[in-house]
Amino acid sequence: MIHPTRTNLLLLKEKSSSVSNSIGILKSRRQALIIEFLKTSTPYLESRKSIRQLYGEGIVELFFSLGHAGESVIDSIGAVTAREFGVEITSRKLWGLEYKEISPRESAVRDINARNYDIRGTTANLEEATWRFEKIVDAIMDIAEYDNKLQRLSREIIQTTRRVRVLEERILPKLKRQIKSITQYLGERERETYFRLKQFKEIKHAAN
Repeated sequence: MIHPTRTNLLLLKEKSSSVSNSIGILKSRRQALIIEFLKTSTPYLESRKSIRQLYGEGIVELFFSLGHAGESVIDSIGAVTAREFGVEITSRKLWGLEYKEISPRESAVRDINARNYDIRGTTANLEEATWRFEKIVDAIMDIAEYDNKLQRLSREIIQTTRRVRVLEERILPKLKRQIKSITQYLGERERETYFRLKQFKEIKHAAN
């Protein structure tokens, strides 16, 4: 129970103002996070769609390649084209939210002459299949970046919404009730003091 004094009333009003400001800031932050979430969702969904399409087309081309060249030839080409594929992981911040940005050091798609085998011994189907699977690697790297960012954004949006709800539905109403209660108490006490002072003056005037 807060003691109903003017000092406590002023403190409660300051706290109420601070909470209101915090709610405004949190709502602005949430709005910015939602905008970023929606902006990131578009390329994320496009990358997933691209992977499905490229994978379907790549499997068809690979199937024809196996029919023309045979599994042993495809396996040997796969062995000589193997390479290390590096990525860079960078920490980014958005409105205080930290997330990881993953990006490849280079595109997985290579020039047809940079695949370490003689293209004269392959078929057009194999080159088409190889190109599509390399494009899939690029799309997967995009998804890895978007997925981490979207997860962090969604969690932060939920947490921010909960904070706003607690402040709006519990903390601020409680402060307003306390302010109203103390204001009413002080008002009644002032009226009582005024009434007593008036009575005292009337009694003093009658005595004279």
